[in-house]
Amino acid sequence: MFERAERGNRAVVLHPVFAGTGPELLDEFQELSRSAGVEISAVITAPRDRPDARFFVGSGKIDEVADQVTATGADLVLVSRPLSAIQERNIEKKCQCRVLDRTTLILDIFAQRARSHEGKLQVELAQLRHLSTRLVRGWTHLERQKGGIGLRGPGETQLETDRRLVGQRIGYLKGRLDRVRQQRAQSRRRRERAHVFTVALVGYTNAGKSTLFNALTDSDVGTQDMQFATLDPTVRQLPNIPTGNVLLVDTVGFVSDLPHELVAAFHATLQETREADLLLHVIDASDPFHQQREHDVEGVLESVDASTIPIVRVFNKIDLADRPVSTRQDADGHVERIDVSALHGSGLEELKEAIAVRLKGKRINTWISLEGRHAKLRSQLFDLGAVEEEKSTDDGQWLLHINLSQQDAEHLGRMPGAEGLLVRESILSPSALVARQGET
Repeated sequence: MFERAERGNRAVVLHPVFAGTGPELLDEFQELSRSAGVEISAVITAPRDRPDARFFVGSGKIDEVADQVTATGADLVLVSRPLSAIQERNIEKKCQCRVLDRTTLILDIFAQRARSHEGKLQVELAQLRHLSTRLVRGWTHLERQKGGIGLRGPGETQLETDRRLVGQRIGYLKGRLDRVRQQRAQSRRRRERAHVFTVALVGYTNAGKSTLFNALTDSDVGTQDMQFATLDPTVRQLPNIPTGNVLLVDTVGFVSDLPHELVAAFHATLQETREADLLLHVIDASDPFHQQREHDVEGVLESVDASTIPIVRVFNKIDLADRPVSTRQDADGHVERIDVSALHGSGLEELKEAIAVRLKGKRINTWISLEGRHAKLRSQLFDLGAVEEEKSTDDGQWLLHINLSQQDAEHLGRMPGAEGLLVRESILSPSALVARQGET
């Protein structure tokens, strides 16, 4: 055993390199390290065909890392890849200092940035889930029965006690977050009943989402040129949108190979992304590796079941890329890509117009005729606040002018019996939708 330094931010970075990987992974990891407040004293790359079971890299490369730790007086070793518990422990023994892998480093950054109560719960849950697989590290001297005065017990080892306590805390945090999830679901239902659209900003970390959020909503959310500057989601109303009430959500930035512990723990936050009516995928136009970043973000969206939501790709920082404002439309005439500069305000009016056009297609505004047997459907429409005008015909039918979201219409279409059939045939059928698009 050795005494781990409780403090210290000087680090040696170990970067294993596999065939087919580019320099962007090392650049990103160094940015992550600086975001955590680390001072990098040396960077050592280690070409590998496959990970080594003992050290992840070869023993000779670990000796080189240990020499650099001694020469630079480093306090820790940062490894740019996820390590197993045994690999982490073996490197610690060899280098005689703390070792943090990529997952632990990201968790540490999140712990520093969490501000809201929910965010702190989510970070603690992610840390405990990660810790539960690593309790053996640093505790091998306690893997014996308790003994001595005041320590005699039923025979539970210290390690088993630690695992039990961690498991209990994980269960408690999951319960608290379940309640947060229920509260968010209630808020979403209220927004739906009030015909409020939600637009979520997603994208790679440090792509300029918070700057764009401030520019669109006239807010002053903190912005910094670092990874994961925004952790807790922020919601503001988007002004001057002709489609009515629209809320804009600034979400946490994504990163390549986002640790599974974080994806699971931040389910409640990512739910806002999954339930949005429109996604704005913010991309750093000046980033030479933006194509890989786009792929990483799309992977996270798919993992949270948000890949089917309509999306507009917003290429930000065109002032750094020396590009003009431009838009590109899809086959249906909808803007699918737009170049902007959130810092200088270029292209923001075009972006708002694109948002309005995309959201306009999300609402159904039409007349519907109901008979007496459709009284339950009529009641549901009034409960949703979807009825703008009602008339009675001579033959006793109701003629309703309705304005409701596509999502609400699909929900009504699942009603059993004649009501659901009427909604599917008169509101949700392709011919009805085409007719309404022609009217608009």
